[in-house]
Amino acid sequence: GVLGIYGLIVAIIIAGRVTQPDNAAGINTYSQYNGWAHIGAGLTCGLSCLAAGATIGMIGETGVLATGLRAQGNHARMF
Repeated sequence: GVLGIYGLIVAIIIAGRVTQPDNAAGINTYSQYNGWAHIGAGLTCGLSCLAAGATIGMIGETGVLATGLRAQGNHARMF
């Protein structure tokens, strides 16, 4: 959900910075430095979203298990 939006925003920013070479003069304004900077930005965003998603999943699972165990203990005391 929200983490995917961050990737979309980074992709739009990077796509706006990519330029075509000027065929008349043969000059390419998109340098190798820009390419590496853009791949670094994309990897940073993607890997941080992957880590955040995994963390959210682990925390959610722990919360569900703890709540389920607590509910199971309360249910056992009722009868």
